[in-house]
Amino acid sequence: MLEEKKKIKLLGMEWPYFLALCFVIVSAVKFNFLPKSLAGQLPFLLVLGELLRFVGDRIPIVKDYLGGGSVVVLLGCSALVMYGIIPADTAQASKEFMNGHFINFALAALCCGSIFGMDRNLLIKSSLRYIPCILGGAAVALLGAGFAGELMGFDFTKAIMYIGLPIMGGGTSAGAVPMSKMFAEVLKVDQGEMLGVMTPAVALGNALAIVFAGLLDRLGKGIPSLTGNGNILRGKDADVSLLSEEKTVHEPVRDLSVFAAGIAVSGIYLGLGQLIQRFIPSIHAYAWMILLMVLSKIIGILPAEVEKSCALWYQFFMKNFANVLLAGLGVGLISLKPVIAALTPTYLFICLLVVVGAIIGSAVIGWLVGFYPIEAAITGGLCMANMGGSGDIATLMACKRMILMPFAAVSSRLGGALILILGSFLLPLLGSVTEVLGK
Repeated sequence: MLEEKKKIKLLGMEWPYFLALCFVIVSAVKFNFLPKSLAGQLPFLLVLGELLRFVGDRIPIVKDYLGGGSVVVLLGCSALVMYGIIPADTAQASKEFMNGHFINFALAALCCGSIFGMDRNLLIKSSLRYIPCILGGAAVALLGAGFAGELMGFDFTKAIMYIGLPIMGGGTSAGAVPMSKMFAEVLKVDQGEMLGVMTPAVALGNALAIVFAGLLDRLGKGIPSLTGNGNILRGKDADVSLLSEEKTVHEPVRDLSVFAAGIAVSGIYLGLGQLIQRFIPSIHAYAWMILLMVLSKIIGILPAEVEKSCALWYQFFMKNFANVLLAGLGVGLISLKPVIAALTPTYLFICLLVVVGAIIGSAVIGWLVGFYPIEAAITGGLCMANMGGSGDIATLMACKRMILMPFAAVSSRLGGALILILGSFLLPLLGSVTEVLGK
């Protein structure tokens, strides 16, 4: 038993060494000798995020239905601040670290790597039939949110913007985080307040997506004509290999300069997005950045080795800094009070209508473009409503259709980007800050 425990590694080191590192970090926070700069905040958030991720990924119900480690890192860090376990001055230092452009740095890396890491043929072929399927699911889901909000007295527009869009936006890091920042900048409010309202929607949407995936699998067994049992295309085109050649990077990295190239390219596209926003301010820089990346990928502007560098940088960032991003948001920007206040029957009902709407919309449009309804609903609907990559795995495992992962990847990446762009267009509908926050 002891030998098995010694094999457990966190941050690439065996657990006794990690615990020793935790002790030093905790002491630094307790006795106030942790540097407030990058030199102190980065290791603090690295250790804290890794610890909570490890715990969250091992809590049965949480790891299976509520997003696992990602949600535990985000909300757990916020709870540590709320109960005074993390001192206020440390939380303020983390807030300054995050607002000091680390979020922009992270989001550029996530968007750049995920888009340029996709196979070009996958991107082009998927758009011919699959994009309408995604849009159909998103449209009905957002309308469901609005009507549910109106029915429950929550407000049509706020239900769409605060609940519908975050659920359909591709998870936390690539969905709720950039969306909350975009809303905060345009509406001149605190990002933590925005994220505090959006985060429970993301978690609940993920849980409902996994549950409904299992229910759809049972429905397919009862009505076989609705499913291809893993094949999404009906008739002569029933070949799931259409999107089975997504680019992955398996070989070891021998030249570490590829990370520098990925950082440079992601920064350039973010800069171009901000430049265009100066001339067309109605659309956020993130939306312009994503549009430019997708267009560049389709046209093939960047050399293959540069695209590979972007994909490797994305993988490196996700493996090593995703928890830093989530922990920093939890410590410095999110308050648990609005999260707790949001968990009402009304909120739960709106989340339910969003997921059901995603299923119905993607299934109907999927049938019209030549897909099996159940496979279309799972990939175009539920894989939009769950929490990105980890949610895709859990959703497809629940319905025993892991072969559909390439389609799920398109939903999480490209679909999430489309929702972010849509949110940028819809922001003016929110009106004044007073109207938005109901003050």
